[in-house]
Amino acid sequence: MSDIKKVVLAYSGGLDTSVILKWLQDTYQAEVVTFTADLGQGEELEPARAKAEAAGVKDIFIDDLREEFVRDFVFPMFRANTIYEGEYLLGTSIARPLISKRLIEIAKETKADAISHGATGKGNDQVRFELGAYALNPEIKIIAPWREWDLLSREKLMTYAEKHGIAVDMKHKQGGSPYSMDANLLHISYEGRHLEDPSTEAEESMWRWSVSPEQAPNEPEYVDIEFKQGDIVALNGKFMKAHEILGELNQLGGKHGIGRLDLVENRYVGMKARGCYETPGGTIMMKAHRGIESITLDREVAHLKDDLMPRYASLIYNGYWWSPERIALQQLINHTQAHVNGWVRVKLYKGSASVVGRDSKTDSLFDPNIATFEDDAGAYDHKDAEGFIKLNALRMRIAAKLRPINQ
Repeated sequence: MSDIKKVVLAYSGGLDTSVILKWLQDTYQAEVVTFTADLGQGEELEPARAKAEAAGVKDIFIDDLREEFVRDFVFPMFRANTIYEGEYLLGTSIARPLISKRLIEIAKETKADAISHGATGKGNDQVRFELGAYALNPEIKIIAPWREWDLLSREKLMTYAEKHGIAVDMKHKQGGSPYSMDANLLHISYEGRHLEDPSTEAEESMWRWSVSPEQAPNEPEYVDIEFKQGDIVALNGKFMKAHEILGELNQLGGKHGIGRLDLVENRYVGMKARGCYETPGGTIMMKAHRGIESITLDREVAHLKDDLMPRYASLIYNGYWWSPERIALQQLINHTQAHVNGWVRVKLYKGSASVVGRDSKTDSLFDPNIATFEDDAGAYDHKDAEGFIKLNALRMRIAAKLRPINQ
């Protein structure tokens, strides 16, 4: 341990990392540098600075990473229509590679010997943080307190905090340990407490970003979303920065009860775990992106993307953002978005986001003269379908003569 003199800690000021800060100082006798990322979690971050200063920290980094997060991580992921296990929009997963990147940059800047994080030994985040860190600095030392100490429950953490005079925020109003929560501009997640019983419904008071669909407005609201090369650039005709767009969609989606998810997922480390998520803006983005692709992407390109998407989603979920295979897939995905330009109209109503209109003046592959049920003036020859069908049926007709199908 003596070779570690300075550690950069991914620090939120919450229960886990506040305890870790004190533990690192006592256990390693090392100087701790704190790094707090502003990813749009909607919390005032200056209290984290005050808590770090009170703990004797001299080098405190609080970085506004909102635009970089959405522009360089969220948007590229959404170009692939990425969903893990059919439901999860990867709100936690996609933030980890950016945090790892900044941890490594700060370690280099401050000449630190190691980095540290608050991910538990049971979760995915330890893998995500560390795979990213090793990809960016193969020689970095990593301290993962949850794999070293005996404070293996949130109740024990709270006892430790009280013993050492560490303030604990966000205690559950009924007492006991708080939810384990993670928030950024894309989502907020909840784990722990009664959610550990997958048969129990989440309490309504837990949700922070959205109203329940039952309490949402009785009138629908429409939003026009403009795309350029697969990324959203404007809402209702107003051009904004990437993080501003996602923030506005969060407000709209939350107002209409959109984006709640109660999920039991398969963690990379092998266990099943239950989490609840609110992803209002991301849910709208996903619907809109598929809507604009429906008229601008070639059929086989769209189907190829759908084939590749589960593998791409797993790479992000499991922490391989900086891997060569994810980067290679991203190049293909980005190439497919060159003509994904136009606008989509989405209807927001009581928990649902529905595409009700879409158009592209420059890249639409929808030809109304061919698709019409009315007289197409010879644009499409129905007789062509006969040969098409027979050729596609040829292999089955040959096989049926040799090996009739038993019905």
